[in-house]
Amino acid sequence: MSALEPRDADAAPAPVPVPAAESGSVGQGSVLDKAHRALSIGIVSVVLLIAFEATAVGTAMPVAARELDGVPLYAFAFSAYFTTSLFAMVLSGQWADRTGPLGPLTVGMSCFAAGLLLSGTAGTMWLFILGRAVQGLGGGLVIVALYVVISRAYEERLRPAIMAAFAASWVVPSVVGPLASGTITEHLGWRWVFVGIPVLVVFPLALALPAIRRTASGPADPTAPVAPWDRRRIRFALGISLGAALLQYAGQELRWLSLLPAALGAALLVPAVRGLLPRGTYRAARGLPSVVLLRGIAAGSFIAAESFVPLMLVTQRGLTPTLAGLSLAVGGLTWALGSWVQSRPRTEPYRERLVVLGMVLVAAAILAAPSVLLPGVPVWVVAVAWAFGCFGMGMVIASTSVLLLKLSAPEEAGANSAALQISDGLSNVLLLAAGGAAFAALGGGAVGHAVTEGAASASHPGAFAAVFLPMAAVAAVGGWVATRLDGTRRPS
Repeated sequence: MSALEPRDADAAPAPVPVPAAESGSVGQGSVLDKAHRALSIGIVSVVLLIAFEATAVGTAMPVAARELDGVPLYAFAFSAYFTTSLFAMVLSGQWADRTGPLGPLTVGMSCFAAGLLLSGTAGTMWLFILGRAVQGLGGGLVIVALYVVISRAYEERLRPAIMAAFAASWVVPSVVGPLASGTITEHLGWRWVFVGIPVLVVFPLALALPAIRRTASGPADPTAPVAPWDRRRIRFALGISLGAALLQYAGQELRWLSLLPAALGAALLVPAVRGLLPRGTYRAARGLPSVVLLRGIAAGSFIAAESFVPLMLVTQRGLTPTLAGLSLAVGGLTWALGSWVQSRPRTEPYRERLVVLGMVLVAAAILAAPSVLLPGVPVWVVAVAWAFGCFGMGMVIASTSVLLLKLSAPEEAGANSAALQISDGLSNVLLLAAGGAAFAALGGGAVGHAVTEGAASASHPGAFAAVFLPMAAVAAVGGWVATRLDGTRRPS
């Protein structure tokens, strides 16, 4: 998901209240108590809106690309969002640490709405892509700012519950979003999917901003001088965005000339990643570095595999695109369930074990999915496997967010939250590019034609195995990294 990337709820069970006696302050035992109610509803509404946009826009995107004569540029409509959001995450982290999360959240939601309007009114594919880039800028600002709000406005014991509410807010959009978007696109046109969503921005902003101003505005330490902008980190942010875009482009082209942008992208990306992620991330150092690394491993491997599940069911087993998509719908419910499980106060002492179990379930689900390439295996095996995988992801994604805030000093919450989201978003881009390159190299066929027409493709089953088996191996490595989350101190 977008990123978020990151499904991170009005139809799901409310977060479990923490008894006041166990809370960090008397009378504040729940994310829906008097002190937190307006803020909780407001920020969950923001996530609900982002979730609906992510599920609805993806359905309308193929039609938009065809009408704008931009099918060859289709992939850039996705990469433009991801690359600008990577830069915005770093910017938002610094902004929130310096002056509080109110500014980046307000500007981010405004950019998010403006990008939707620009894409919805675009007359050419390049203007459409520009709108997606503006939207990604807003999305990156918003997600990091929300993490900073949580770190400041909620006691540590309440954070698992608000993270569970974030996950639950993806349940309804994951089911309703594609159906609503498809109906609107068919009867009113794809543009209404884009221009209609910005109207929904008003409610969450009106509810959340006053509450944020009361509880989480300003720097973490009002008596300390405001730190200057870290220009080195901003340069790294530009490098990581451009490097990711070049690597994704090279992975799609699969020509000898693609080695040049691939090399340039790697040259930009490697020092930027080392400069933006916590020291020791690449070697899975215990504590915060492993938390950040695990987030990328879990998100990247799962999303890269999930992206090919509907295509596999359509081209290899003859399902319609609608049925193929609905086979994964139950995953939204189990994802929310997994996030709810980790929010229970009684599970707190076993959080690291839950994360290990979650990664085992993720790896097993990815490994089981391509079994439907065998004609004798029923297609419902994918739905069952993915339900278990989403349950594991619900525990892992929410727990990594909780652990990050636990290991971050208040004045570092923005920078560390940005690092977590960068790991999430960057791994999505890189592993999707790697999976797509392997798929195409082994005779993957015309993906766009298979999806839009619902016809059987000449894709060789080995092309799908080349995606799922490596991603299962990556997730299995994540199971090992999950054993290294037990950092007892914040990094210096």
